Amino acid sequence: MTRIVRRTDTLVFMGSPHFALPTLKALAGQYEVVGVVTQPDRASGRGRELKAPPVKSLAQELDIPVIQPERLRQPEAMEQLRAWNPDLIVVAAFGQILKKDVLDLPRFGSINVHASLLPRWRGAAPINAAILHGDEETGVTIMKMDVGLDTGPILTQRSIPLAPNDTAGSVFEKLSQLGANLLIETLPDYFSGKIQPVPQPEEGVTYAPMLKKEEGQLDFTRPADELERRVRAFYPWPGAFMDFDGTLLKIHRAHAGAEPGNAEAGQRVVYQAQPAVEAREGLLILDEVQPAGKKPMSGKSFLAGARHWA
Repeated sequence: MTRIVRRTDTLVFMGSPHFALPTLKALAGQYEVVGVVTQPDRASGRGRELKAPPVKSLAQELDIPVIQPERLRQPEAMEQLRAWNPDLIVVAAFGQILKKDVLDLPRFGSINVHASLLPRWRGAAPINAAILHGDEETGVTIMKMDVGLDTGPILTQRSIPLAPNDTAGSVFEKLSQLGANLLIETLPDYFSGKIQPVPQPEEGVTYAPMLKKEEGQLDFTRPADELERRVRAFYPWPGAFMDFDGTLLKIHRAHAGAEPGNAEAGQRVVYQAQPAVEAREGLLILDEVQPAGKKPMSGKSFLAGARHWA
């Protein structure tokens, strides 16, 4: 891939998942990215074969040196960072907390592309949290990093509305590109001093902790509209699911509807030729599911073969 480097400032990029790819690609086209730091290769899939983080693969394609320390505090990692001697460190979904000696290494410090409108949804899962809690909008914050958890001062922000059918996956794609674009717009004015970091407001702070697989299990004593948001917030990972006669039924798409009947929460019913489950304050109607060992299918297709659904 050909890179057109237009500026003289040198950068180190730190990131790991797909969210970080547009940012790395945009930076590599505008600046000299002297090194990339990403997570180590991890065992993945049924065969437990080692799989490289997406950022590593892109860095190799761009011919940028890569290191993959388990912890940045390892002497070898710090030695390499000092050897790269960047003017700025840019972080996007890296997966490790940066200590003060790393943050202060570059002359322009370290900045983060964070997928929320800080101070709302500091932490590891801001996109999921915004959908789960019914936020009307979300966005991206370009922040100068400090030693706290997403507590650093703000450089720029940009918001987008959350659509009723948005999932974590769809918002992830929108914000990954939005963040890359906003960063490229922000950096020239940051380097020149035209943009100065502004402390985050003390009010409105919320936290989005790292998600766990078991959080995807649906609790049908909760309101149906909340369960619908949970399905969207947890797609594609960790995924929403329920028990179906001793097997796990993944729920990829669902919507809340209908007035509650006299059945108890969790009772399976058929509603307008679709599988549904009684919840508090309505039904959760299953639009797309994935039975154990099978491919995803529509709710109606599933119902045709699920004789004991209701």
